[in-house]
Amino acid sequence: MKICQVRLRSAFGIEYRLGILLDDTTVLDVNNVWNLKFEKEGRYNASDRANYYSPNSLHKILNLKDNPIAFFQESLELFKSFNSKGDLKLKGGQHLTYKLDGNEISLAKPIDKISTYRDFYAHEKHVAKGFEKRKEPIPEAWYEIPAYYKGPSLGFIGPEEEILWPSYTNILDYELELGMIIAREGKNLKAEKAHEHIFGFTILNDISARDIQKKEMAIRLGPAKGKDFCSVIGPVITTIDEFGGKEPNLLMTATINGEEWSRGHSGDSHFSFAEMIAHVSMDEWVIPGDFFGSGTVGTGCGLEIDKWIQEGDEIELNIEHIGSLKNKIGKKRKS
Repeated sequence: MKICQVRLRSAFGIEYRLGILLDDTTVLDVNNVWNLKFEKEGRYNASDRANYYSPNSLHKILNLKDNPIAFFQESLELFKSFNSKGDLKLKGGQHLTYKLDGNEISLAKPIDKISTYRDFYAHEKHVAKGFEKRKEPIPEAWYEIPAYYKGPSLGFIGPEEEILWPSYTNILDYELELGMIIAREGKNLKAEKAHEHIFGFTILNDISARDIQKKEMAIRLGPAKGKDFCSVIGPVITTIDEFGGKEPNLLMTATINGEEWSRGHSGDSHFSFAEMIAHVSMDEWVIPGDFFGSGTVGTGCGLEIDKWIQEGDEIELNIEHIGSLKNKIGKKRKS
């Protein structure tokens, strides 16, 4: 399944709804499916029951459901049953599905709230290029532990939203990464079983202010202002059951203004997500809604290939079986 969040624009403002992407343009409203179920059972408080059983929040569902993937599968089967009978509206006229039009109805970031954001540094080709530019070898410790930094859980944007160019940086960069969302809490987990805690995968563009990041890392601290202003995720979260319950090896590409700049595979990572989860969970809770980035895939940023994005550029990151994450670079803010 492809889990998403829909942005509905109307004269009354903007509303966000949790959904399942059924095809390229059709989204199922999960909360409305359960609302219809309780209506048909003759419940006077069908909407309240739906909001309790199926909150309009992926973060809440991940934290309240023992098996969130099974819950979404059940929701999908319930819709199929209604659809076969032509039951596609609530009493109040709300529809069970939406048609994406890119304007009034569009995809937003696929998760409404992130518990903790950890971005790893797991692709050797990317790591090697960075240390080569610093005329240093890769530290031996890199091969021993899956290192990561913690970024802010706020400030994430989704597809088609404008990427912020902060006033304090002159060198902006994209980073092509695979993102992973945690479904189940755990502590002191073993790598052999850690994949059972994965909900699914999405595309991550970890935007970086390279000149600021360089200064921060020269102090052997950070990154902070070099990273914390904007990260992009979407367009959907493909659940791990779509890959047989295992971590997939996916083709990843990045194009700038229609020209391919980056190409790699998620399976080239030196550490698996299961190993990352096990490492993080040592005497520490991993909780539902935690978001892990794989780190940049080889050739997956301008720093590696000596090409730099500019104001107004169109960036498109593609990962097979997930989709395409498109954004435009905004104009540099004035200080």
